[in-house]
Amino acid sequence: MVPRRRTKSAAVGKVTGPDFALEIELGAQLRRIAGVDEVGRGPIAGPVVCAAVVLDPTNIPIGLNDSKKLTEKVRERLFAEICAGHDVAIAVGSVARIDATDIRAATLDTMRRAVCGLAEHPAHVLVDGIDVPPGLPCPGTAVTGGDGRSVSIAAASIVAKVVRDRMMTLAGAEHPGWGFEKHKGYGTAVHMEALRRLGASPLHRRSFAPVARVIDQR
Repeated sequence: MVPRRRTKSAAVGKVTGPDFALEIELGAQLRRIAGVDEVGRGPIAGPVVCAAVVLDPTNIPIGLNDSKKLTEKVRERLFAEICAGHDVAIAVGSVARIDATDIRAATLDTMRRAVCGLAEHPAHVLVDGIDVPPGLPCPGTAVTGGDGRSVSIAAASIVAKVVRDRMMTLAGAEHPGWGFEKHKGYGTAVHMEALRRLGASPLHRRSFAPVARVIDQR
């Protein structure tokens, strides 16, 4: 039996966090089940990054959780472990791709490309959110709050978060002044002030209302 790999709260003794239950229901001992998640849907600048991960059921990393609930140090450690011992694929949806349609379409397309980039097609995918990307090479299930329920989705969220954060840190050096290395493209007060002062950079999503308003006012 594959362990559920949940963590326990010392304060209340309750089992919390994602586990492997959804994957077991789909036959993960015999079939490849992938978790899929994105990072970067909400920012006003930078790409959306999606990851697909098929975990080895016999070697699930300890401590997997929604990437937002983990420290940077823990995310980096788990990222290295996930990439070293499991099937991982990453896809990036550029700012141009986002602006050409909309963030939802760009995200779903990027998710699809991540799944198709795995070493072998999975038998089923678990996707964080309410949408299953069209054009997948296998069936899929949308899981609301999936990064807190499925360790496979949690692993994908960690991979996508680490990759995107690294990209935005590099973007901060390439496009100094906007502070991408700090806010990672999210519309913080500091970011909005820099946007009003400097205008839009090549990384800003011009189809997003906050960016469009600043451009119109200049």
